[in-house]
Amino acid sequence: MMLEIAYFSWVRERMGVAGETVEVPADVADVAALLAWLSARDERGALAFAEPHRIRAAIDGAMMGPDAPLSGAREVALFPPVTGG
Repeated sequence: MMLEIAYFSWVRERMGVAGETVEVPADVADVAALLAWLSARDERGALAFAEPHRIRAAIDGAMMGPDAPLSGAREVALFPPVTGG
């Protein structure tokens, strides 16, 4: 499945790009599996997703949890928790 991935904040900085289009393997079925796959691809991913529990995801603009399925998704945005001040 082809998927647009957008990276924000320090996730973007660690990945070195604002986003990319990737061919996701068929066994990557949910957000948690996507983070694990991205982490295993290279050193940038390993650094960006070393603590997957800290990453928030939005699938096609809707906030989702780690067990959210990717089936039918066009875009996944990945970012750290947002804090205010």
